[in-house]
Amino acid sequence: MKEDTINREYERERAVLVAVARDRQDERQVTEYLDELEFLAETADIETKARFVQKLPMPNNRTFVGPGKLEEIVAYVQEQEIDVVIFDDELSPSQTRNLEKELGRRILDRTSLILDIFVSRATTAYAKTQVELARYEYLLPRLAGMWTHLERQRGGTGTRGGAGEREIETDRRIVRNRIAKLKEDLRKIDRQMAVQRGNRGSLVRVSLVGYTNVGKSTLMNLISKSEVFAENKLFATLDTTVRKVVLDNLPFLLSDTVGFIRKLPHQLVESFKSTLDEVREADLLLHVVDISHPNFEEQLEVVKQTLQEIGAGEKPVFLIFNKVDAYTCVPKDEDDLTPATRENRTLDELKNSWIAKANTPCIFISAREKIGIDKLRRDLYGMVREIHAGRFPFNNFLY
Repeated sequence: MKEDTINREYERERAVLVAVARDRQDERQVTEYLDELEFLAETADIETKARFVQKLPMPNNRTFVGPGKLEEIVAYVQEQEIDVVIFDDELSPSQTRNLEKELGRRILDRTSLILDIFVSRATTAYAKTQVELARYEYLLPRLAGMWTHLERQRGGTGTRGGAGEREIETDRRIVRNRIAKLKEDLRKIDRQMAVQRGNRGSLVRVSLVGYTNVGKSTLMNLISKSEVFAENKLFATLDTTVRKVVLDNLPFLLSDTVGFIRKLPHQLVESFKSTLDEVREADLLLHVVDISHPNFEEQLEVVKQTLQEIGAGEKPVFLIFNKVDAYTCVPKDEDDLTPATRENRTLDELKNSWIAKANTPCIFISAREKIGIDKLRRDLYGMVREIHAGRFPFNNFLY
């Protein structure tokens, strides 16, 4: 009996995933989005047991999904003893309250799930401060729905806000004060980091960017011969890592920072903007793309949009298509007259598609299998050398 109790204590939370398929979304795209949500849940150590998808023009204002689909979800979570229901969009405070009431389970939306992962991944004081700020900013408009006991009146002599003030108002003030304190702490750290960046001199700066889990940290280790933490989970890296690299006789700085993701919570974009200063101040961006991912083109666009948001959209870019060893192709039958899809294209055909026509230098590699790494180093050396020569035209002894 005691052993059963111990086993239950270490059981992972069980979850169901819920998504709304808009009119313009096809089934394949919805499946890919839910695959990513399941990967997020796995990263948070939550086991996915089922998925629920409803096709609607827009999510229901009250419960995200319609009444019929909600009844179906309620029946399943009760029968299967599900612990948490995860939604693939950010829920409004009222939607969260209504869903908690209807389902009687813990409710997570995509934003809160990502924030939970960031909390577990943050190790340095700087990252922890950034994540805490993002969580409080997410929490502030949701206070009323998170602790129902706060709705009662707070009165009596000596209360902080005076007789009759509700506890919810007190808690809001506490959270606002905490947000202000965290922002001030971040400003102090930002000033310190700006001094550190200034002390690095005029070395060329190169920054790795890309969707989360595309192999940036693995590539960082290969190029810089360092041991940056790398793992096959989302957001393995939160803190910016900077290494001095020397290719032949040419030194430069290489940085790796947090990966981007579809629907990255705006609170995190705001609080991590200072961390992303390494990207904004870089002379060259190495945009790493997981070419084996079925939706790599959308991931590439997500990164481009995020770079625009943080003011780094006009930086020179070197596209690095990683994981060629994992790329798969399903050739079409000769009598199949339907249009070819991504799965039907060989790697050579893909290389000669829009990628060849784009006016962006690129390379195809596998960081894990070390395919194309020597050419990557040569190409990178040439780009850094060109930037260095433009900055120090009389410093030809390096060449």
